[in-house]
Amino acid sequence: MPEVNEFVVATIREIFDYGAYVELDEYNNMRAYLPWSEIASKWVRDIREVIRENQKVVVKVIRVNKAKGQVDVSLKRVYDSDRKKKILEFKRKQRAEKILELAAQRLKRTLDEAYEQVGWKLEDVYGEILAAFERAALEGEGALRDAGVPEEWIAPLMEVIEKHIEIKKVEVEGVFILRTTRPDGIRAIKRVLKAAKSAVNGNVEVRIYTIGAPRYRIEIVAENYKIAERALSKAVSEAEKVAKKENVSFQFQRAKKK
Repeated sequence: MPEVNEFVVATIREIFDYGAYVELDEYNNMRAYLPWSEIASKWVRDIREVIRENQKVVVKVIRVNKAKGQVDVSLKRVYDSDRKKKILEFKRKQRAEKILELAAQRLKRTLDEAYEQVGWKLEDVYGEILAAFERAALEGEGALRDAGVPEEWIAPLMEVIEKHIEIKKVEVEGVFILRTTRPDGIRAIKRVLKAAKSAVNGNVEVRIYTIGAPRYRIEIVAENYKIAERALSKAVSEAEKVAKKENVSFQFQRAKKK
């Protein structure tokens, strides 16, 4: 049963003059009561001005009687920020469940077995099942193994994850301006650029190419701006260090975030 003060997604099923009955989508369609006084913060002539049958809403649990299996909920105590946050959470849960279900079908297992053998383990480690799948899409099978997912589930899960999860990445970039009068200047500049690229590791993509000497563009593609900025800073720092050692004039111009 839900807990008091919990926000849940519900479906309006029956509307009466004194209130409405809803089904809690996340609790096996458990029936709950929405009193007339908890529907709107202002007076309304007709409840149907605010809600309609089969409507999906976010409600707040205000009373729970576990002995009788009774739950009362409120609509007026849900602020817009609460509603948006809950809807996003609910949609992410639905996406995660669909991935579990598809993987279970490949193994001829039930959804309940998928949760028991995979879902709850991932939630314990990553806090959310979809977050675990996103991590697996980014880092590979190890993210699943690290959470204790049985080996037989790994391949089916990765197959579904690769089809249904696309990780959006960000890009930061800048331009190196490198000059030298050394006879082997081209090799010296190559060593500077190689140092910049070698300084970055992990799940970060680094692209460096010439846009016309003495200008060379560096592009960093990463999971988020924090990681990308840290990688770029490291690349620039290492390139400057090697440039000084190689007697190469060094400048760096930062480009705007994409």
